[in-house]
Parts: sequence; structure tokens; C-alpha cells
Amino acid sequence: MIIEIDICIMNESKRQQKVAKLLLKDLGEIFQRDTRGVLGGEFVTIADVQVTPDLSIAFVNISMMLVKDKEALIDQINNRKSEIRKELGNKIGKQVRIVPDLKFFVDNVQENAERMDKIIEQLNIPPAMGEDDKN
Repeated sequence: MIIEIDICIMNESKRQQKVAKLLLKDLGEIFQRDTRGVLGGEFVTIADVQVTPDLSIAFVNISMMLVKDKEALIDQINNRKSEIRKELGNKIGKQVRIVPDLKFFVDNVQENAERMDKIIEQLNIPPAMGEDDKN
């Protein structure tokens, strides 16, 4: 999986990477302040941002470790994304020509890692045979 991520990053232009980093920072600040109550007091983290080559769409992965109903929160964020985009435009308007359309997704990396750890812990692997055991 790391190889796939590296390939995706290598295919991104420098401009895409720069805009994605800018969006990651500024969206993080917007969500941290949450003056409009979009998150309803929930703790979320902007995990990753990827931008299309024409810089018109940004895919935002949000990590929600302690949130019980993740889909409801993502729906709530998506319903208010025009407000988020407007606030983002006020922050980055002089640095980019077009403020990208925002698409929010749940980032499941942490949950998948925990699930894999549990599976690995449950494996019953017999000890390797040493030189003494072979004779």
C-alpha cells in the first residue's frame, strides 16, 4: 500500500502538492476554530488533502477517532461545505485563482491499522524450528 501512495504522490505536480499542503493547513485551522458549529463539538483531524490536476476539486480525508456516528458527521460537514469553502476562500483567496470544490471523506487508516493489529495478535504462529529441533 505504501508503494501505491508513493506512486500517487509522484504523479502529482509541484503545484498540486503546494495547494494540497496549503488546504491541509488552512482547513485544519478552520475546523480547529469551528466558529460556525459545523462539527457539533466533535474532535476531528484533517488527515490528507489531494487536489485534481486542474486544482478545481480537493478531496479531504477527515480522521474521526472518537466520533460515534462518522457518516452523520460527514453528511453534516458536506451539507455545510459552502460555508467552509467561503471561509477557506477568505484565507487563501490571494494565493490561488480558484478556491477548489471540497469533497469530504472519512479517513479509515487508523481503524484499519487497529483491525490489522487485532488480527495479527490473534494469529497462532508456532515457534520456528532451530538447528537443535531438526535433529
